[in-house]
Amino acid sequence: MARRPIIAGNWKMHNNKAQAKELIDGIMYGVSQLDASKMPEVVVAPTYTALWQVYDLIKNEPKIALSAQNVNPNPSGAYTGEVSLDMLADFNVKFVIIGHSERRQMFGETDEFINQKAVAILEKGLIPIICCGETLEQREAGVTDAHLEEQITKALKGISADDVKKSVIAYEPIWAIGTGKSCDAVEANRTIGEIRKVVAKLYSADVADAIRILYGGSVKPSTIVEQMAQPEIDGGLIGGASLQADSFVDLIKGAM
Repeated sequence: MARRPIIAGNWKMHNNKAQAKELIDGIMYGVSQLDASKMPEVVVAPTYTALWQVYDLIKNEPKIALSAQNVNPNPSGAYTGEVSLDMLADFNVKFVIIGHSERRQMFGETDEFINQKAVAILEKGLIPIICCGETLEQREAGVTDAHLEEQITKALKGISADDVKKSVIAYEPIWAIGTGKSCDAVEANRTIGEIRKVVAKLYSADVADAIRILYGGSVKPSTIVEQMAQPEIDGGLIGGASLQADSFVDLIKGAM
């Protein structure tokens, strides 16, 4: 099955109003020069404070989709500082990143809470980008595959096969996020292949063939071509390299 690649930029806690406009203007100019028929799906995930501005700038640009960096699964209520799916829908958000290691480690988010988010996102008609990944200690202990299987199994609990096909998984080895280190492309491909086997075991080979699985972890223009040459890797969830328009556009080109 041909899976359309995704290049998604996670801006994390970067960019004020002026910086967000400068960045998205640069990305829009870059993608305007590219052949839409050959492009991967391009996704940007700004901060909440920039969602309105980025939405307004890209609303007539079909080559770029909007993502949120997180969401609360509850429809409304006394959840100070949180954002709901209804609020995101106001800005035509298509994707929502959940389960990022920074959310797990810094804010104590559990697999069960991430599953609640995934279920709510899909019920709303949006697409979750479900992050998973291992620490350096887990990799060195040889438990990477078992750890990822547990994360994916819990994240997909109660989700139908059809909804899993629509979903996206992002494999991000924690030891490679923001460190400048990148998992070897061949090993990243093997690991993502193991994740796909987990999906096949939980559902079917057809579902596993349909779901897009991205690699994230210090992805750069210098690494993207080799990574995209791997059969299991369907694109990248990009951190630092998404904060400069030129490098992000180079990543898009590398996935074409």
